[in-house]
Amino acid sequence: MSPDRVRDAMIPEPRSLDASVAAQEAGSHLTQPDVRAVYVSDSDRFVGVVTRKTLVEKVVAAGRDPREVRVGEIAEQPNWTLDPDLPLDEAFALLEEWDAERVPVVEGGVLVGVLSRSSLQRRLAEDEPPAELDEQQA
Repeated sequence: MSPDRVRDAMIPEPRSLDASVAAQEAGSHLTQPDVRAVYVSDSDRFVGVVTRKTLVEKVVAAGRDPREVRVGEIAEQPNWTLDPDLPLDEAFALLEEWDAERVPVVEGGVLVGVLSRSSLQRRLAEDEPPAELDEQQA
């Protein structure tokens, strides 16, 4: 049996905004406590990521109107992306090395998922064989 791959543990088809959407809409998503980043695509091509920090730096601090600025203009390339066919143990090592909580999964330039450290840890824990019972406890 082949080892599990990133595609087996990723959150498939994450919600993304079209590059033509106003930055104000990205801001409304980012006000939700569980949303840390908004993924931006243009005709299915992955453009980048918009975070709260991006909005503050590139829109608010720059004095730009968030209703006029398009997310495609301010989206930043992520520091890292993962291939969906990367083995999970290698992906785990990379997330640890990068100290990353979530990483976009990109295939052929298209955003196909997001791998979070927590979902990866859960998946790896499921794959571990059960611990042997100590004979004295049996």
